[in-house]
Amino acid sequence: MTVREYDLIVIGGGPVGENVADRAVQGGLSTVLVESELVGGECSYWACIPSKAMLRPAAALRAARDVKGAAAAVTGELDVAAVLARRDEFVHDWDDTSQVTWLQGAGIDLVRGHGRLTSEREVTVTGADGAETVLAARHAVVVSTGSAALLPDIPGLRDVQPWTSRDATGVREVPASLAILGGGVVGSEMATLFTGFGIPVTVIARSGLLRGTEPFAGEAVTKALRDAGADVRTGVEVERAERDAGGDVVLTLSDGSEVRAAEVLVATGRVPRTDDIGLDVVGLAPGSWLDVDDTLRVRGVDWLYAVGDVNHRALLTHQGKYQGRAAGDVIAARARGRAVDDRPWGAHVATADHAAVPQVVFTDPEVAAVGHTEASATKAGLDVRVVDYDLYWVSGASEVADHYTGQARAIIDEQRHVLVGATFVGQDVGELLHSATIAIVGEVPIERLWHAVPSYPTISEVWLRLLEAYGRPSPE
Repeated sequence: MTVREYDLIVIGGGPVGENVADRAVQGGLSTVLVESELVGGECSYWACIPSKAMLRPAAALRAARDVKGAAAAVTGELDVAAVLARRDEFVHDWDDTSQVTWLQGAGIDLVRGHGRLTSEREVTVTGADGAETVLAARHAVVVSTGSAALLPDIPGLRDVQPWTSRDATGVREVPASLAILGGGVVGSEMATLFTGFGIPVTVIARSGLLRGTEPFAGEAVTKALRDAGADVRTGVEVERAERDAGGDVVLTLSDGSEVRAAEVLVATGRVPRTDDIGLDVVGLAPGSWLDVDDTLRVRGVDWLYAVGDVNHRALLTHQGKYQGRAAGDVIAARARGRAVDDRPWGAHVATADHAAVPQVVFTDPEVAAVGHTEASATKAGLDVRVVDYDLYWVSGASEVADHYTGQARAIIDEQRHVLVGATFVGQDVGELLHSATIAIVGEVPIERLWHAVPSYPTISEVWLRLLEAYGRPSPE
């Protein structure tokens, strides 16, 4: 059997794997990408891109209805068929031709099929026709296979053939009703989406919505969903699932009540796609998360790296791409015998996923957060001050919507006088987030932030209001 040799093998052709491969090629390494589905991965075809493409029309409609003058022009309801067609355009009808063309232009080879580690620095790829291709890496192998939906161990749940996030974002026909298990980002966004489609939606979230964010964020999304007609049930969990004679799913809850829906979406967490990639070759348990250092190298295996969801550091596309760029640079440097700058501020290491992870949740209202919450800062032992501001009182917000509601929170480290966390809730707040991220990552002193003057009238003026609420130190 012929063995094809490369400097680097990347298993997984999503945006994270693409970034690893691209940086490695730029560093002078020959690189091959192994992909069993579509080049571009989960984000491009089943997650970030299609979900946001479908969420935007309803958000635009809500925004227009909350501005006098524009509201009078809105005479119809959401065109669901057009929304799905828009989604199809964004995912190119699930065709990855353009992504493959990009790979070719970047000098990255592609082998389609399922890749498994079969020896040290060796990956065997099994194609759809059963044919095997053996790849050997001179320097490194990167695992970038992502994660899949977790299916909880609830009696009868597998038998009812529940939806995962892929089914929800790839929906062809909107069901008559939908039950959603889980109140995290996926559950909350999909509840927003399908409520916007005008169908009955029931959300079952034992610990409430968006746990892990500031409490006011989950409370605002819960209220908005209920105001839009969704049934949000908290403090209960599903004990049993079955389909009745009419085909509906019947969920029995821990309080004795029942929920009926045409379909049920499970959004209760993620598991790594590492169960069938040959981890036993390196003495690791199949199906496990991969523990890595800040250079993204798997601990204990000097030639194996793991980037993106599989290392469980931050299950977000932008953080995975950041890791991918760092890993590609590290692998290229080590392959060339160059020293790797592994200091916390070094160019070759990934540290932004420790305490400065930004995320926008595209619910109604939007939730944008980075860094610590009040609870996490307190748990970390930081001496912090919490500053809140009602976005209603920001002039730019009233320009955006006639009935704007929202809240901003800044978490300030009183010892260092720097921002360590920020959360914004409200329409269009996602565009506020990068300024907070820069302030946190750059450790910009609060005194310097007074000189970062926000433009007027924009929602960004909230930065001035937060600083005023915090108070400027008196001259010594």
